Amino acid sequence: MNLIIQGLDIENNHLRAIAKLAQASHIERVTGQAFRLANASPHPDIPEYCAEVQLDFAFVPIGTKLTNFGLIAMDMDSTLIAIESIDEIAGMHNVKPQVAEITQSTMRGEIDFAESLIRRTALLEGLPQEALQKVYDEKVRLNPGAQKLLQCTQAADLKTMVISGGFTFFTDRIKAELGLDYAFANTLEIKDRKLTGQVLGKIIGAEGKAEVLRRIRDELGLKREQVIAIGDGANDLKMLESAGIGIAYHAKPILQEKSTYSISFVGLDGIINLFE
Repeated sequence: MNLIIQGLDIENNHLRAIAKLAQASHIERVTGQAFRLANASPHPDIPEYCAEVQLDFAFVPIGTKLTNFGLIAMDMDSTLIAIESIDEIAGMHNVKPQVAEITQSTMRGEIDFAESLIRRTALLEGLPQEALQKVYDEKVRLNPGAQKLLQCTQAADLKTMVISGGFTFFTDRIKAELGLDYAFANTLEIKDRKLTGQVLGKIIGAEGKAEVLRRIRDELGLKREQVIAIGDGANDLKMLESAGIGIAYHAKPILQEKSTYSISFVGLDGIINLFE
């Protein structure tokens, strides 16, 4: 196994201490923020040590390359982009605190996602649809490293997909802007140019995300181990479990505990360093 260590500020003494714990044969620089500890072995003290010095770590089988995969699936809110879009929509309707509270409870796994979305969307009733474009123009920003991650995965011929419990208004635009292959989300009902507070069709929640991933995976003729999935909240867990590699990105504890790898300190481009 190789042990990949990443961080915004990696001190040599920390790197040497981790290499000693892992009994690594040598240390290789991957980038300015990433190092590969070759031929490393797990040690029970490594997770706690890395957490204390704010470093991400991942034990990756030797020879694992980005080209081993055929599909990368990403959650949208707080994963691909740096906001919770429904919270920002709520801010346009002066109900952001109420909606944000429900959002956080949902991400921690305290509220069923479908129930949560219904409750949050109901609070948006009467909002002019123009507010959605205003949120997209003024609030939507990619998370650090997103562009590089997509450039590298697309160059390696992986299909790219966003699966969101949010809304198609945003995923459709992000798909077009970033050149993604697939985008799936929920559809807001709009009548007379205003939100009705309703969601159209079957809600894409935790199981819905997993179903979409499995369907596209099968359509592409890929095996489970050829898929990478990335998310941050409890409603992403089943999606990550449907992939060969599940990555928790700046995620809630419930997702970190059950993912293949967890990235908490560096950007999305840190994913690339796992597979080089």
